[in-house]
Amino acid sequence: MSRGIGLDFGTTNSALALAETGSPPRVARFQAPDAATESFRSVLFSGRPEGSPEVVSVAGPLAIERYLAMEDGERRLLQSLKAFLASRLFTSTNLLGRATTLEDMIGRIVRGLLDEAEAEHGPIAGASDATLVVGRPVRFARSKQAEDDDFARDRLRQALARAGVSQFTFEYEPVAAAYHYEQSLDDDELVLIADFGGGTSDFCLLRVGPSTRGRPRRAEDMLGTAGVAVAGDAFGAKIVRHAVAPQVGRGSQQQKLFGKPVPVPAWIYRDLERWHHLSFLRSPKTLGILHDILRHSLDKPRIEALLHLVENDLGYALFRAVERTKTELSTQAESRLYFDDPPTRIDVRVARADFESWIREELDEIAGCADRLLKDSAVDAQRVDRVFMTGGSSFVPAVRGIFEDRFGADKIRGGGELISVASGLALRALDSR
Repeated sequence: MSRGIGLDFGTTNSALALAETGSPPRVARFQAPDAATESFRSVLFSGRPEGSPEVVSVAGPLAIERYLAMEDGERRLLQSLKAFLASRLFTSTNLLGRATTLEDMIGRIVRGLLDEAEAEHGPIAGASDATLVVGRPVRFARSKQAEDDDFARDRLRQALARAGVSQFTFEYEPVAAAYHYEQSLDDDELVLIADFGGGTSDFCLLRVGPSTRGRPRRAEDMLGTAGVAVAGDAFGAKIVRHAVAPQVGRGSQQQKLFGKPVPVPAWIYRDLERWHHLSFLRSPKTLGILHDILRHSLDKPRIEALLHLVENDLGYALFRAVERTKTELSTQAESRLYFDDPPTRIDVRVARADFESWIREELDEIAGCADRLLKDSAVDAQRVDRVFMTGGSSFVPAVRGIFEDRFGADKIRGGGELISVASGLALRALDSR
């Protein structure tokens, strides 16, 4: 029996699904510290235990467990690597003494995902009875023009090849989500798919339903696609900027001999805003700069708190606290952001109203992208039957409000936030055989 396989390599989470004719897609499950999960964290851990010459490399949910468990030795935890695909400046990083390319790191994560999935479902990459479709955003993070998207797509293809994936087709992630959504329909609809990932927000406007399921897809089914490089990571970064960074020295000054006080460099806090960048601050050169800042700081306790974060590579632990606050603000008017690892202690209250003001620029970009899609497709909002929202940031009330204002709350649907793209990719693969 032929199979359709969908691989969704995401900025924060990845997933894999398999579909066979006449059956709903099955989503692969992966081992995690507490219980099996349908999402595979797009994380790579590399560690060298103290006294050992060997480097241990682990991807996915277990990578975080290994990172937290290793107290002695060198360790690196890398995430959101997909967000760098369009950047020509990021080619490689020093991974425990060895220069490692971005493509190699992504390849290791995908290979880890495939190894676990194949242990349960049999051969996937290159299987003779399977068609593989891989998701890609409409617009990659950090992409400014079409050439950047082409560059990012080609790098992703190279990364997949390093994981042993060579025979596959790319499909836009929101189009895949439409395949997933379509399975629940009894009537045809004109639907706007809004897919919010970690690095990008992607949209497509297309016709779905029983009549399209029963025949090959036509060009006229797709009315348009659009994307913007703004999503969940950017929202979290604003919480760090406004609630965390002031607690660790942002806005403070340093006094050097015979000179006027000068601010602590802003670039340090830009790196702090993305927890996976924090480990990049541990380079000898940057640590030297931070120690120099501490010597001349007029607010030593806060700079000591910053230095403790960097030297102990506490980006992931800080990220968990920020992510918890972001999640709570989807259902509560206020959240307590609490992080305590002496001498670093952060304990602040974050109001939803403040959070929404911090992300106003990102919300405007998302709204503008959706409006351009409607305009370019010559479709009035009233003609859209449903809006299917998927991905973690679809729960943010201010994000939902964008679409409720334009289409009405009664048209909003959701579901399968972490697996809808993989499920749809598998259906898309089956459809293409």
